[in-house]
Amino acid sequence: MPTTANGDVSLYYETFGSEGATVLLLVNGLGSQCINFKVEFCERFVARGLRVVRFDNRDVGLSSHLDEGTQYRVEDMAGDGFAVLDAVGAASAHISGWSMGGMIVQAMAVRNPDRISSMTSVMSAPGSLTGERPADVVAAFTAPPATTREAAAERHLAGLRAWGSPACIDVDRITVDAYAAYDRCWDPGGRQRQALAVASSPSREEALRSLTVPTLVVHGDADRLIPLEFGQQTAALVPAARLEIVKGMGHDYPPQYWDQLVDLISAHALGEGAPTKF
Repeated sequence: MPTTANGDVSLYYETFGSEGATVLLLVNGLGSQCINFKVEFCERFVARGLRVVRFDNRDVGLSSHLDEGTQYRVEDMAGDGFAVLDAVGAASAHISGWSMGGMIVQAMAVRNPDRISSMTSVMSAPGSLTGERPADVVAAFTAPPATTREAAAERHLAGLRAWGSPACIDVDRITVDAYAAYDRCWDPGGRQRQALAVASSPSREEALRSLTVPTLVVHGDADRLIPLEFGQQTAALVPAARLEIVKGMGHDYPPQYWDQLVDLISAHALGEGAPTKF
């Protein structure tokens, strides 16, 4: 099992593609394990000539699960990302993060821009997630942790019904994904510690204003958890950043959007400019 470490934190990672290819690091969101980046999704990037690295953030999956009461911040998780890049021998890399993962890659780019060839921030935000949310979104996000496999699947489905892509609610697919995550590792406490890390981390807004890393911001116009305005704010802060708004996409990335996302991120990483077919 491939692992590396950032201090006392052990990090599980996997790679796809040729060792000689340019690395694209994919960083997960809150409570999400690396298997959320499906093998088929990763292989689409490999077909574009990239070497994909996916890993479990601290407190999820097969990486270290920390003691109750342990506190850390997004900046500490950025250090985890660099530890994984070190493990695969990547002096520099393209980085792409989803939701909390977008916050992590922003922190990575701010901390050590010389190691970042490009950054893509997906469905994320540059600072605190202020503002009202619809009642169903709040209820689904703050629901008590599930204690059984079936309850975990129901909670996951309820969340995606509230903030997922409206036209892509496939109950069978979502249930299978929830079962896979539960069976691999179920730790509601880890999710809570990650949420506290996001809440306690300082805003990156000022630092992003002077960032020179080539930046793409991708956001769905149907995102009800982290609304589009946060992606627009991120893009407005980073000099020369490009914003791509994905029509109909919520706070998820179901298979219907894989080709579009891969085209956007790959073209940005490889310097091909914005795709025109979508």
